Amino acid sequence: MSRVICAGHLNWDVTLRVDALPEPDGEATVESRVGAGGGSAANVASGLVGLDVPASLLGSVGDDEHGYAAIAELASKGVDCSHVVSVDHGPTTVKYIVVDADGDVFVLGSPGVNEAFDASDLPTDTLADADHLHLTSQSPGTAAALARRAIEVGTTVSFDPGRRIGDRGYTDALRLVDFVFLNDREAATALGEAAEADTNHPGKGGNGGAVGDALDETTLVIKHGPKGAEVRDGGERHVHPGYPVDAVDTTGAGDAFAAGFIAARLDGREYERALAIANACGALTAAEPGARTQLDWRRLDDLLER
Repeated sequence: MSRVICAGHLNWDVTLRVDALPEPDGEATVESRVGAGGGSAANVASGLVGLDVPASLLGSVGDDEHGYAAIAELASKGVDCSHVVSVDHGPTTVKYIVVDADGDVFVLGSPGVNEAFDASDLPTDTLADADHLHLTSQSPGTAAALARRAIEVGTTVSFDPGRRIGDRGYTDALRLVDFVFLNDREAATALGEAAEADTNHPGKGGNGGAVGDALDETTLVIKHGPKGAEVRDGGERHVHPGYPVDAVDTTGAGDAFAAGFIAARLDGREYERALAIANACGALTAAEPGARTQLDWRRLDDLLER
């Protein structure tokens, strides 16, 4: 039985390391090219398994080489992929991730079938047996339907909607979940504020329109990158300053953060300790190339004890 079900994108990532991100009409030198599994839901599931939390993945791939490779990689790490849907009407989604020497990233996505799965592809018994459902970028209708089904069977829900929170119509899903992960840019979009700077108002604050209204009753987990993270729960605010690292590649750092936070909360840790663990997971991932750093408690303890 999986304690956590992660639902959302499963991709194949092609990472290009360059000497610098070029200006318009400019050129950069590609120093390395690596292909590996990616996708926010898949990354979180992999991180959870590394932290000794059994995890299942709900997502979709094409019936092609990239899809087979992505599933095989996750299965080799111990992720339950029995609910991944393979379809024959399109290719596995491929993301081209360009990373410069400072670890800054931009992403180019090709059309694919990473949102071809549906809420009905997850059996009710599987959802009811899980302790937690984690949603990531996916069809808004699927996200809302999964959240409703989780509520019906008493499974808690988190949601990391990603960079398109402002234009994908996620308000129905956001109203249903227990807590939401946002980075600073996403918080500014959703709440109409610079989340990091608002230290005098522990509540949600801001005015993000329909999205902001949907978050009124939700616990927010806001990631400030190298400056740490915070939890806003009603009128309470919990903060952790993070860990200084030399960023090599920030791809997947937010997913590692989510895995650490979920694992800590399932283990009964208070918000401050959960933030410390989550920040350590994000820092370890940012300090290494690729979207999936191997997370384990030994490596985390080394960082947490500094």
